Amino acid sequence: MNDAATDTTVSTETPLPLTGERTVPGIAEENYWFRRHEVVYRRLAPACADRVVLEAGSGEGYGADMIARTATRVIGLDYDRSAAEHVDRRYPSVAMTRGNLAMLPLRTESVDVVVNFQVIEHLWDQAEFLRECLRVLVPGGVLLVSTPNRITFSPGRDTPLNPFHTRELAAAELQELLSDNGFEIESMIGVHHGERLRELDAAHGGSFIDAQIDRALAGEPWPEALVADVAGITVDDFDIHAEAIDESLDLVAVARKPSST
Repeated sequence: MNDAATDTTVSTETPLPLTGERTVPGIAEENYWFRRHEVVYRRLAPACADRVVLEAGSGEGYGADMIARTATRVIGLDYDRSAAEHVDRRYPSVAMTRGNLAMLPLRTESVDVVVNFQVIEHLWDQAEFLRECLRVLVPGGVLLVSTPNRITFSPGRDTPLNPFHTRELAAAELQELLSDNGFEIESMIGVHHGERLRELDAAHGGSFIDAQIDRALAGEPWPEALVADVAGITVDDFDIHAEAIDESLDLVAVARKPSST
């Protein structure tokens, strides 16, 4: 793929360790999750063009760097010191700062877009975070959110499977959360497996995801064939659309702060 927004050139910078709370590029066994996150950045990056953007919960920083290629300015925000220092070193295009997402260290009405991908499910006070997003956005500003779909990520459970998640959301729950905290919802779409990933689901006993999780939990070296399949995934192997939203892997919402209150 020649799209500059998906360039993942390997850096000499030491990669951040995997913690279960962030996705890191350049690791073969992590590539499925990385590409599943990257496809959302690719789809929504145009909404950030020529805008001042805050990525709230920027993690490793690769997404903020992708956005910075067309945005006027990108502010990265993360509470973790090692992540903030890593972004400072690796991604000079990002103005990195540390802070709490429940108390954003930005002026009121100071950014055009807030990006929050695969983060809100980690927060203890999701409503307070959204109210802070509403505060820092200019009138008419845009909030971009992605999060695992509770229905497919932790099926049949009241508590998340991932121990780092505090509350996962279904599409209707995410819509309600956004609306209750002052946002107008423009669209809700979902990330799905494309044809090649559906083939890999079948080849790995019905679930390509479960095959990876099982090997990770086993604490043993991965079979070469599985590593090769995972390492070969690209963003083009995922589909993003509004159909069958409750069957999606991840939810992707575009919401807007009202132009006037």
